Amino acid sequence: MYVTAALLSALLALGSLAAGAPKALLKGDVPAALQSHMGLSAGFVRFIGLAELAAAGGLVVGLFWQPLGIAAAIGLAITMIGGVAFHAKAGDYADPATRNSALSPFLFLFLAVAAAVTLGLAM
Repeated sequence: MYVTAALLSALLALGSLAAGAPKALLKGDVPAALQSHMGLSAGFVRFIGLAELAAAGGLVVGLFWQPLGIAAAIGLAITMIGGVAFHAKAGDYADPATRNSALSPFLFLFLAVAAAVTLGLAM
């Protein structure tokens, strides 16, 4: 079970790092889209990015100390629930042009829950 938890944690940490870094630095298309399309402030976008980066770090450290990995996965899942809610509020799931990018929080949510469960079972 630990191998599965480690693979899920590593995959989720890499994805969270890749998603969080541009938001934390406010660089690239995604932070600009979050600000213009969803009306989020730059500070809130940066906060989301920092939360994703913290989750990535927590997942990596959680490979050695599982309680931190579980907490990081749960925190990332809560962040992704917020992401799903914001995309739903913006109508991204009804618009075919934005639907694909709006589905990524669902994938991260699924992976975060799976990582938390497998880390818990591996303890």
